[in-house]
Amino acid sequence: MRSHYCGELGVSDVGAVVNLCGWVSRRREHGEHLAFIDLRDRSGVMQCVVDGAHDLRSEYVVRITGTVRVRPAGTVNPEMATGEVEVGDCMVEILNVAEPPVFAIAEREGGPTVDENQRLRHRYLDLRRERMQRNLAVRAKINSAIRTSMETQGFTEIETPLLMPSTPEGAREFVVPSRLAPGSFYALPQSPQLFKQLLMVAGADRYYQIARCLRDEDLRADRQFEFSQLDAEMSFVTQDDVLECISEAVLAAAEAVNGSRPVTPIPRMKWTQAMEEYGSDKPDTRFDMKLVELTSIFEGTQAKVFQVESVKGLRLAGGAELTRNRIDQLTDLVKQWGAKGLAWFKVKEGGEVEGPLGKFLSDDERAAVLAAMAAQPGDLLFFQAGLRDPVRTILGALRNELGRPPVSEGGLNFLWSVDFPMFHGATDEGRPIPAHHAFTHPHVEDVDQLESDPFAVRAQAYDLTLNGWELGSGSIRIHKPELQQRIFSLLGITPEEAQKRFGFFLNPFRYGAPPHGGFAFGIDRLAAVLAGEDNIREVIAFPKTQSGSDPMTGSPTPIPDKHLLELGLRTLPPKA
Repeated sequence: MRSHYCGELGVSDVGAVVNLCGWVSRRREHGEHLAFIDLRDRSGVMQCVVDGAHDLRSEYVVRITGTVRVRPAGTVNPEMATGEVEVGDCMVEILNVAEPPVFAIAEREGGPTVDENQRLRHRYLDLRRERMQRNLAVRAKINSAIRTSMETQGFTEIETPLLMPSTPEGAREFVVPSRLAPGSFYALPQSPQLFKQLLMVAGADRYYQIARCLRDEDLRADRQFEFSQLDAEMSFVTQDDVLECISEAVLAAAEAVNGSRPVTPIPRMKWTQAMEEYGSDKPDTRFDMKLVELTSIFEGTQAKVFQVESVKGLRLAGGAELTRNRIDQLTDLVKQWGAKGLAWFKVKEGGEVEGPLGKFLSDDERAAVLAAMAAQPGDLLFFQAGLRDPVRTILGALRNELGRPPVSEGGLNFLWSVDFPMFHGATDEGRPIPAHHAFTHPHVEDVDQLESDPFAVRAQAYDLTLNGWELGSGSIRIHKPELQQRIFSLLGITPEEAQKRFGFFLNPFRYGAPPHGGFAFGIDRLAAVLAGEDNIREVIAFPKTQSGSDPMTGSPTPIPDKHLLELGLRTLPPKA
């Protein structure tokens, strides 16, 4: 029906007779006999000059045949990719009429903002918009580049099951009742973790897939119930091997979208450095503003507020201009994050300070703090004191609040975080909690400390971040049953319980499992950053709202009693 897409045409096509198909984006009358029609398809917009007698309204579906010609002098539109040409001598065929859309499809600068619920309720209209078409194209380019990169690196695409047993991934699972085994359930995969490790036992060597995964967790800007990830596993590899392969895939995806490759290689940062300097294991390195260690300055302090395990500071250059009202807002914010308050002072000329904290410092302490933080007149200094973990995470969150640029600014700063702790925190019974998952291999030189000092053990685990967004994580896996049981024993899992819960996974390891490791990163998050969006809903065709509902389909919906009976299920009445 068509010979070209609207956005393809340019000066080189002048004189060509073309057939275009699409939607009427705008109609502008030009006297009694002519009208200008902006015809839109997924590639862009083309101006067509048609007979004014045609009754063409917004979102009518049409086919236009005409001749490409240069626009008259003074009418070139530099804001349009096709703004140098138009299609004239047009014949129009109306393929379908349309009711007026519930919101404007054509995006105009300064135009009204459409309510998100309206957009999602009529997502089929929302997706016609140029921004959304562009975002879907970004995802397609990413997927294509990933597949090309992985196949070039010798990986084989293999699909793993969607119906599987429950796994200890740490997040809530979606479960599916079995009609043929009443009272039993499948789980939808949080990841293909166990199956991809079994593929290494099976000799697949290098596996990947663009996997659909599901987690029943609260939704937010970077999280949906269902998501897509590049999932990969490799045999006979070290951590460096995995990081190099995944770096190549993610940089190829960025290059496919932006036309140029980000700076390589992707830098690496140890987990301890990230936490101490940025207060986060996914630091946004687009801006500096590092946390400053001040604990030693206050070793003999008389100020009780600083007689604690850790003291850190954060310098906001030029921040003395902040109003007291803004500082109070920041104080309320850190209290929401778990802090008791927010200590601060402004730096004046001559080493003087202004603020409630200043009177608690001796002259030597004040001078040492100003020197350690490289403070200048006009700066605003913030402080947190207490236990090390909350001190650095609270200041890290404040750092992002004060300095983090919009997602579309500051370039692309990829970062590998490495050398994570093997365990992080403990259960009520004092059992260590895996920081990654129970199948992560500890650093070889730390294995002897597993029982004596488990919290000093480092994991061969690694995360990939982009502009402060955690894209994904991975690890070198445990491939020897004896070491795996040592980890299970630390977690309070007996050999009998391990066999019952994970036997289908552990038994194959008795038949010669190779050393292996892998990784997975979220394609939704990568696409959002590369598209300049701050919410992954904008790069997903049919997402859920933050409440988990779908305004377009009305899901989730009740299931008829007859269907419940077939599945051997009965629902409880709603809580009062």
